[in-house]
Amino acid sequence: MKKKIKNIFKKPIVYIPVGIIILGLIIYLIFGHKSSPYQFVKVVRGNVTEAVTVTGNTTPVSNVNLSFESGGTVAGVYHDVGSTVSAGDTIVSLDKRDLSAQYAQAQAAVDAQQAKLDSLQAGSRPEDIQVSQAALSKSQQDLANLYSSVANTLNTAYSSAFDAYSNQLSGLFNNSNGGNPQFALSANNSQAASIAQTALVNAHNELTNWQTEISNIPVSVDQASLDNLLVQAGGHLAVVQDLMRKVFAIVTDPGTSASSVTALTAYKSSVSVGLNEVNAAISSINTTTQGIASEKAVVDQAQAALALKQAGSSAQDIAAEKAQVEQAQANLDSIGVKLSKASLISPIAGVVTVQNAKAGQVASPGQVIATVISVNNLEVDALVPEADIGKIAVGNKVDMTLDAFPGETFTGNLFYIDPAQTITGGVVDFKIKVSFDKADTRLKSGLTTNLTIKSKEADNVLVLPQYAILQTDQGTFVEVLQNGKVVQVPVTTGIQDAAGKAEILTGVTEGEQVINVGLK
Repeated sequence: MKKKIKNIFKKPIVYIPVGIIILGLIIYLIFGHKSSPYQFVKVVRGNVTEAVTVTGNTTPVSNVNLSFESGGTVAGVYHDVGSTVSAGDTIVSLDKRDLSAQYAQAQAAVDAQQAKLDSLQAGSRPEDIQVSQAALSKSQQDLANLYSSVANTLNTAYSSAFDAYSNQLSGLFNNSNGGNPQFALSANNSQAASIAQTALVNAHNELTNWQTEISNIPVSVDQASLDNLLVQAGGHLAVVQDLMRKVFAIVTDPGTSASSVTALTAYKSSVSVGLNEVNAAISSINTTTQGIASEKAVVDQAQAALALKQAGSSAQDIAAEKAQVEQAQANLDSIGVKLSKASLISPIAGVVTVQNAKAGQVASPGQVIATVISVNNLEVDALVPEADIGKIAVGNKVDMTLDAFPGETFTGNLFYIDPAQTITGGVVDFKIKVSFDKADTRLKSGLTTNLTIKSKEADNVLVLPQYAILQTDQGTFVEVLQNGKVVQVPVTTGIQDAAGKAEILTGVTEGEQVINVGLK
């Protein structure tokens, strides 16, 4: 009996520790195992690449439009659209017969000047002097013959001017030879009629003076006097021409009327004939004057050539003749260049994509006749929005994918940024060009290309996902848990990539846990 009582008192001693443990577990489960309301993101080291993505198209690096500097008739077409050409191949040529003749003449001129130079260097011979004297005598005689025809030219010009004044204007003025002529027609513009009346008086005086001048030309008149008479004749004709123009303007004025339509038509015809007579007389005087001036130049040249022969060759003479040879050679070279430009020659190896020439047609200067593009040497042209243009720079690496080659990535470099904007529909973009690192014969012009331009790269830097970063009006922050409280810590960010990673420059340390604010 005593033994049983003793065992009973021993059992509570065993159960107490077990109960305490169970009670502790219950308390922990109720109060200690409380889930945190936050998720954390660890600050790690990694690589961040900032990129700009745009879409463009492949284009040939070389795209040459060929045209002729001077027009002409197409003589030959040697390559059609789709033809493969090498650098230096002739695509189209013009008819070169005229240029070839000019080239031959220029070559003859070079030979002639060279012969003169050789003659100077060899010294003058008696027969050379005789030739020069004969050339001078001929040019002087030609000049004398021109002067001998001046009197006849002056008289003919005067007769034409007088006929225009006297006969062709007959009936248009009352008291035409008096001091106060009156316009016979009913003119719409009275001021113009008054001016024409004054012009008639001036023409009458000019013709009177002119007749006096040419009626007193002596048989053995000197050349200087004849030159002066030609100059004066030009002045007389200008006055008569002014009259005819003023009267022509009046009779062709819709407001001018005559006794009948037939009479007005006849007046118009007469005035037109008179004006043509005066213009022809002026042309005759000018032709004679210019012919005399040209022949005088020939005489001067012949005299100089004779003097050169008689004086013998000097260092200066030889130098001058060398210059003539060089000038003639330059002219020959110039025609040679024109001959070469009469053929369109491809400056690059490629394929003809445009061919507008047909044999026999006339090609205009500057007209694009043919286009050649490089085949295996391609680049990519694209437009970058103004919001992204500040992020990229020449030399940036570029990854490219082409719709024509799914699953493949090509690499290249940004090598050109247009300094001027391209505005399309009010949107400002900037044109860029990207080269391929490796040529690929599969590539063709016009393929759609997706570009990823790696503008900035940062390796082995502190990185956080962008969704773990707060941006407010006060700045940029991350949230951390300090002593059970959420605290905002200012951070400085660097570049960001398209995958959502951001470079952290200051504010956190590697391995630090920040709150994933993106879950809020």
